[in-house]
Amino acid sequence: MPDFPFDTVGLTAEEIDHLQQTYTALKDKFNIQLTGNINFHLDQFEVFKHCFDVNIRDSYVINQGDNSSYMLFVETHSKTPTGKTGVTDHCDCQTWALTYLKHNFGRVIIRPETLRDKIVELITPLEIDFKEDKAFSNTFYVVANDHDKAVKGIGRNLRNAIMDVREEDFIMEIVEHTLIIGSKKTITPERAVHLAEFVVRVAEKC
Repeated sequence: MPDFPFDTVGLTAEEIDHLQQTYTALKDKFNIQLTGNINFHLDQFEVFKHCFDVNIRDSYVINQGDNSSYMLFVETHSKTPTGKTGVTDHCDCQTWALTYLKHNFGRVIIRPETLRDKIVELITPLEIDFKEDKAFSNTFYVVANDHDKAVKGIGRNLRNAIMDVREEDFIMEIVEHTLIIGSKKTITPERAVHLAEFVVRVAEKC
């Protein structure tokens, strides 16, 4: 049996193949190393609140100079309604990127803005707009629990990095100094590399 660089227990052959391709793509681009047992406290993030169980199968560190960023292979379990009364357990293997920021941002969620967001904003303004950066504000939906911390933290360097993210369905969340970015959907190995490039850039610039 092949010696995979990640936990394969309970995975299908298709899931193993996908994680192997993702790992290989990351390894070809970065000098990644297994982190060992680190608690990244994923339970503090809203993006995982719909899950009744979240497990990090494996995590890898990317060291660039004095900065460290991380790639996480995450297994999530959630309940999906089926019909009027039925509920099924749903398991997903997801790839997320994580890094630590120099400033305290409070709690922030950033994702591509939808038409629904624009309509809701007309009725109940919640979103943070950056008047000096219309392109960013027109593209992304930004909400925070501390307006001043968020505006101060989401400077030009971070906005430029977010604008360059080549992942259509990504969601980014910041809890104080910790930033996580990924998708609830399965992403390609190439897109996993893009997310890694993003957190490495953010760790250096922000």
